[in-house]
Amino acid sequence: MERPLLLLDAVPYLRAYAGQTFVVKLGGELVGDADRLATVTRDIAVLHRLNIRIVVVHGGGPQLDAMTTRMGLPIERIAGRRVTSPEVLEAAKMVFRGQLSLDLVTALMNQGERAVGLSGVDGSTVQAARRPEALVTDDAGVRRSVDFGEVGDVTGVDGELLESVLASGSIPVVSPLGVCEDTGVVNVNADTMAAEIAIGLGAAKLLLLTRAAGILTDVDKADSLLHWADLDQLKELGAGGSFKAGMRPKIAAVTRALAGGVPRVHVLDGRRDGALLEEVFTTDGCGTLVVAAADDTPAEPLR
Repeated sequence: MERPLLLLDAVPYLRAYAGQTFVVKLGGELVGDADRLATVTRDIAVLHRLNIRIVVVHGGGPQLDAMTTRMGLPIERIAGRRVTSPEVLEAAKMVFRGQLSLDLVTALMNQGERAVGLSGVDGSTVQAARRPEALVTDDAGVRRSVDFGEVGDVTGVDGELLESVLASGSIPVVSPLGVCEDTGVVNVNADTMAAEIAIGLGAAKLLLLTRAAGILTDVDKADSLLHWADLDQLKELGAGGSFKAGMRPKIAAVTRALAGGVPRVHVLDGRRDGALLEEVFTTDGCGTLVVAAADDTPAEPLR
C-alpha cells in the first residue's frame, strides 16, 4: 500500500513553521475572481489551522482601474507603479478599504476563519512619506522626472495592532493605504507594503501571489521559471531587462524583504489550484523561492 505522500512529506514543514508568521499578498485580480478567491482563502485557512500566523495584504489594481474609468479619471502607470491624483486616491479609499477588504474578509469567514479588515492607516500601522518627484526609467527605457502624486514610501511599521489581531486567533486583512504625517492618507504599493509588514513582524515567509508562474528569466517563455534564486541572480536579470511593468515593484519588494531579514520570499501563481499549499509544503514547490544569497539556499527537504 502506498503511503500518503503529501501528508508525510509535509511533516518537516509543519514542525518548522508552527507558530511562525507568514505574510501573504494577493493581487486584485485574485480578489476579484470569486472562484479563485474561494480557492486561495481555503488554502490560507488550512495554513492558519496548522498554527501558522497569517497576515493577508491585498492589492486592487484592476478594481481601481474600473472605478477610475467609471469616474472619467485617467489611468497612468510608470515602471509598474500607479500615478495617484487626489481624485484617484479618493477612489482607492473606496475600493481598497471598502469593496475589496469586505470581499476578502467575507471569503475567509466562509472558510470558517475570523478575519479583521484593516488598512495601513489603522493604528498608524504603516507610516509613509509622500514620494518626492524623481527620475524614473520607464519600461521603454526612457528616463524622466515623475511625480507619482498621492503615493507614499513606507518609513516604518508599527506591528502592535497586527499582533493584537493575530493573538486573538484572527487573520488581519490589510488594505494598501498608509498614513503620512504631513498629507494624511497615501496610496502604497501592495507588494511594498507586504514586504515592510513582513520585515516589521519578523515573518518567516513572504508569499507574493501573482498572475505569473513565478519569476521568469524570459517573460515571453512560460517554461523559463526559476525554481530557486538569490539576490545576485535577480540583479543580473534586472540589468538584462527581464523585469517589466508590474513585475518591477514585485522584484523591488522581494529585494527589500530579504535585505530586511525575511529569510524566504516566494513568488507564485495564485491562479493555480492549491498553489499556496504546494509551495509551502513540498520540496519542489510550484513557484520561485528567493533567498538573500546562494549560501542561504535551504537544505533539503525544507523549502
